[in-house]
Amino acid sequence: MRLLIDECVDERLRLSFPDHECQTARFANLAGLKNGRLLEAAEAVGFDILITVDQNIPDQQNFAGRSISVLILCGPTNRLRDLELLVPAAVSALHSIGRGEVVRIR
Repeated sequence: MRLLIDECVDERLRLSFPDHECQTARFANLAGLKNGRLLEAAEAVGFDILITVDQNIPDQQNFAGRSISVLILCGPTNRLRDLELLVPAAVSALHSIGRGEVVRIR
């Protein structure tokens, strides 16, 4: 499964998903793209999941017909130590998430 870490997430979080191909938006040359354009570009290059902390993305985008899914990490802060606590639940969600689905991890 190909995972894309949004640029609003600490890049070191990619190391928490060793069983998946995980890249940051910067490394994948997708930095600077926002919401819809980021989703389209990520789909075009074959990413399956976008991992973000942007809790507004489901309200701003239509996911009907999308092949990319979104995991929203909802920690108390966006600091790496807080997001790492959500990784076990995020990994579990990767096994059941459907195409175009948005899942919030708390």
